[in-house]
Amino acid sequence: MKNIVVVALGLLLVTMNSLAEDKPLQVGDAAPVFSAVTDSGGSLNLGEVYRQHAYTLVYFYPKAKTGGCTAQGCALRDADGELAKLDVFIIGVSTDSVKEQAEFKAEQKFPFTLLADTDRKVTNAFQLGAADAEGKGNSARQAYLIREGKIIYADHKGATTEQARQVLDFLATQK
Repeated sequence: MKNIVVVALGLLLVTMNSLAEDKPLQVGDAAPVFSAVTDSGGSLNLGEVYRQHAYTLVYFYPKAKTGGCTAQGCALRDADGELAKLDVFIIGVSTDSVKEQAEFKAEQKFPFTLLADTDRKVTNAFQLGAADAEGKGNSARQAYLIREGKIIYADHKGATTEQARQVLDFLATQK
């Protein structure tokens, strides 16, 4: 009986731990700091970006060149001037390759950096979605606004055409 209770408690702790790890980052959490591969094949250090700008918007999308992902990126592209006035640095992230990200950026004329998260380093750091058995899989549609290295706004519902407006509305409350 004692062994059964110990095994049951062990399974419960493992289950609770795995559930906690699958929860995306929340408002108040520290923003992950590391370098990632950009659409140009270069490297971008997120910690430096956080320090150089009043705000950093890191948005995730499942797949370049698809309807919802294009709508989300274009909404941010169209609001880039307004966001830039508030010193918001935008970074888009998906698990697409550097080539796919570069093509997507060029086709849609995105003025911001896209990260090619093929190794899921960024996706995993933000605790977004489980990978498949091969460690692959798309990012969940999410967005995080970061100030001074902390997450101050999180969109876990995955806005598409309203992404930019929601961020601008939130920023209007920060003055």
